[in-house]
Amino acid sequence: MAQASTEETWNVSADKAYAVITDYNSYPEFVDGVSSVEVLEQSESGARVKFSLNLIKKFSYILKLTHEPNSKVSWTFESGDIFKQNDGSWIFTDNGDGTTKVTYSLEVDVKGFVPKSIVNGLTSKNLPAMMKSYEKRAQNA
Repeated sequence: MAQASTEETWNVSADKAYAVITDYNSYPEFVDGVSSVEVLEQSESGARVKFSLNLIKKFSYILKLTHEPNSKVSWTFESGDIFKQNDGSWIFTDNGDGTTKVTYSLEVDVKGFVPKSIVNGLTSKNLPAMMKSYEKRAQNA
């Protein structure tokens, strides 16, 4: 099992950060490795989304997401090719000055034998670039 977590201050409001994270259909436009997204269900309180990625190999998975508008998005794994577990969250804390503290946490476990270096690479090594792409998207929204 691999875990990753990071906390950053983004120069955007919490509602802008939240809007970018919950705009699942736009992910292929700005998130490296995301080849397609299919929103299976979505409401104000949550969503079921199928993500297809191409990182080292092609794979897809479905997450059940829970929305707490402008403050939190959390998810649990429903089904997929390589994961046994994929749970995590985005937490948005308004700093009161136009910036937002963004906390991202992820816990994954994969099926079969996958070298730990690959799992760690997919979680922690890609994390800074991923965070930067979401922040940039929110700043340009």
